[in-house]
Amino acid sequence: VGDRLVSGQVDRLLVTPGRVLVLDYKTNRPPPAGVEGVPVPYLRQMAAYRAVLRQAFPGHAVACALVWTYGARLMPLPEEVLDSHAPGAW
Repeated sequence: VGDRLVSGQVDRLLVTPGRVLVLDYKTNRPPPAGVEGVPVPYLRQMAAYRAVLRQAFPGHAVACALVWTYGARLMPLPEEVLDSHAPGAW
């Protein structure tokens, strides 16, 4: 992204007309109750994926969510949270 190298592997990617959904599986036991408890490295990871996928899929909205395997819970990550952890923001 820009002049930064991003390396990673997206667990699941759903591409539909106009939208990209990025899912990443996490195994924390127990998972955090809310987004405020998500470890910063996870938020930075997802913000970096979002930045790369925005470039790969111009014109698409890119949404990110974590899937906590313990309890099979989906946690969408709000735009403003990812914005504060985006490459270059820290």
